[in-house]
Amino acid sequence: MEEILKVEGLTKTFKQPKKLFKKAEGPETVVAVNNLSFAAYKGEIFGLLGPNGAGKTTTLRILATLIKPDSGNAHICGKSVVSEEDEVRKKIGFLTSELKLEDAFTPDYLFDFFSGLYGIDKSIAQSRKFSLFQKFGIDAFKNQKYGNLSTGMKQKVALVVSIAHDPEFIIFDEPTNGLDVLTARVVTDFLQELRADGKTIILSTHIFSLVEKLCDRVGILIDGKLAALDTLENLTKEKNLEDTFFELYEKVTGAKI
Repeated sequence: MEEILKVEGLTKTFKQPKKLFKKAEGPETVVAVNNLSFAAYKGEIFGLLGPNGAGKTTTLRILATLIKPDSGNAHICGKSVVSEEDEVRKKIGFLTSELKLEDAFTPDYLFDFFSGLYGIDKSIAQSRKFSLFQKFGIDAFKNQKYGNLSTGMKQKVALVVSIAHDPEFIIFDEPTNGLDVLTARVVTDFLQELRADGKTIILSTHIFSLVEKLCDRVGILIDGKLAALDTLENLTKEKNLEDTFFELYEKVTGAKI
C-alpha cells in the first residue's frame, strides 16, 4: 500500500488561561497530543475517534499546517507539515466547522476565489464547479449570499470550496456535525466516492455509526494518546464499536462509565 500520511511522535501542549488555574488547583499546561504516531494509505478513509478534548482537532490542525507541534513531525505526500507548509497546502483539502466564509459573497464567487488561490486553470475550475454544484444541489443557490443560506447549504458550500483544487489528501473535522439527515447522507456518500477515486481521507468524529459506515481503519484517541489502531473488524471482533470504545476507555482512564 502506498503511504500518503506518516505521523511520527507528534506532541502539542497548550497553556491554560491564568484566570482558570488561579482559582483552582490544576496544571498550568495541557498536553493535547502526546507522542502520536500513525500512517494512512492511498484510497483509505482513516478515522480518529474519541471524546471531546481527546486531541482530534489539534491533530488535524497540525496536519493542516495551521499550528506547529512542540515536537515530532508528519509528512503528507512526502512533504513535512513542519518545514514544507506551502507544499503541504497544495496537496490537502481541509474542512472544519471553524471555516468561516464571508456572508456577503455568493457560492459562485467563493468557488472562483478559492480555485484562483490555488492557481487552477479557469476552464478546469469552471468544469469542476459545474460538477460539484450539481452534485450538492448548490446550483439553485449559487448567486445567493452565503449568509442567507441554510446551515446545511453552508456546509455543502464549505465542503466544495475546500476541495476546489482536487486535493490528493483530504482532512475533515466532524464532517456531519450539525447537518440534517439528508445533507449528512450526501456528504458521507461523497466521501465514499472520493475514496473510490483514490483519495486519502482522514476524519475526526465522536460518532460511532459514522466510523462504522465509512472508515477502513480507526485510531482511538484518549487524552491525547493513541489507545488503539486497527481495522474495525479487528478492533471490535464480535462486539459493536461503541461497546469496544467504552471498554477501552475504562481500561485506559480507570473511569467507570
